[in-house]
Amino acid sequence: MTAARTTKDLLSLEDIAGDLPALLARAERLKAERTRGRLGGTRPGTNVGLIFEKPSTRTRTSFEVAIHDLGGHSIYLSPRDLQLGRGETIADTARVLSRYCDALVYRAFRHADEVELARWATIPVINALDDREHPCQIVADLLTMHERWKGRFRGRRLGWIGDGDNVLHSLLLGAAAVGLDVVAATPEKYAPRPDIVAAAERLARASGAKISLTNDPHEAARGANALYTDVWVSMGEEAEQAAREAAFQGFQINAALLTEAAPDAFVLHDLPARRGQEITDEVLDGPRAAVWDQAENRLHAQKAILERYLRPGPRRGSPTRRGR
Repeated sequence: MTAARTTKDLLSLEDIAGDLPALLARAERLKAERTRGRLGGTRPGTNVGLIFEKPSTRTRTSFEVAIHDLGGHSIYLSPRDLQLGRGETIADTARVLSRYCDALVYRAFRHADEVELARWATIPVINALDDREHPCQIVADLLTMHERWKGRFRGRRLGWIGDGDNVLHSLLLGAAAVGLDVVAATPEKYAPRPDIVAAAERLARASGAKISLTNDPHEAARGANALYTDVWVSMGEEAEQAAREAAFQGFQINAALLTEAAPDAFVLHDLPARRGQEITDEVLDGPRAAVWDQAENRLHAQKAILERYLRPGPRRGSPTRRGR
């Protein structure tokens, strides 16, 4: 098993790489309990601040419901509601919010800002998406695959078709940690970051997984047990839309490409989808799409993550600074 990095925060999938088997098992139990109408309420009286610089449907809703199910409370904070929007530093914001909250969930444009918030906060900071990674999404994705493959990742292969973006970065790390093979197909100009690939390869050496990169979507799809895609133009990349749409021609998951995968392969998408671009209606609405289970699993995965980072019971006293 891969050793977990020592950190109070979840900024990268690497921070929980060694904990993934336990997190997935706990998420499955939490999901089963919720299905039976038992919410548990294992973190009563906790307060979690949600700082969202980007709009969200699944991330915000699933975190708010997850916190409520655990017996805690969420406080939604957009930049226009904070003094951050008027020039207060991230460091000063972190100091203040650490006196009120038990954890902060931060959806940011820049990974550097995630790191800065975590540096000055004395409470856990959880990355709800930035330009480098999307770790909470990948825990839900692994949970979806874990359910469908009955807990067996080894010997399975995931084909990624699309952009070498933040979702792929966390996916490479998470898959490598649990022993899942990945073949990622991206246009040459949009390959994943070399440092992320190197980190995934280190994890893969320990788990026995194989990480491969290609510019051929057919190579990624051929014989894969699951296919995964994401939008071609993410938030903040609108100025590149025309260039990206031209570069990603041929990188669509459609019925023809799906026939190249294994007969029982299923399809993943982190949503929202641009129907008719990276994925067709026929596939997204078809029987081999796992995207709706995947979206639901954001809730259960994030409950397990919050349990890991929130201390049970009410907080006592004021925190002392723990800079990094």
